[in-house]
Amino acid sequence: MSKLLAVILFVGVCCLAVPAVAQDGVSDGGQISLLGEMSGSLGTLGAGIAIIGAGLGIGRIGGSAVESMARQPEMQQKIFTAMILAAALIEGAAFFALLICIMKG
Repeated sequence: MSKLLAVILFVGVCCLAVPAVAQDGVSDGGQISLLGEMSGSLGTLGAGIAIIGAGLGIGRIGGSAVESMARQPEMQQKIFTAMILAAALIEGAAFFALLICIMKG
């Protein structure tokens, strides 16, 4: 679990790092808005979290389905159908979250 937390923190720091960009002039009296520069990075971070969550969910569904099929081979068709339906719902939710993150970012 600590390796997963370290990877998540590393990705978060990389996504939030705003590189210094040379600018000729600033229109708001010399003030640079940190949130204005980071909005694209925050959208990217949100999209990454949504995709990671979808991947974990589908992986868990697949693993559980294979385990269930191994225990009860006669129920393979019903388990497979339920697995595909659940995976499609997760993909739809992840796609919606990705679109929202892109639109807000």
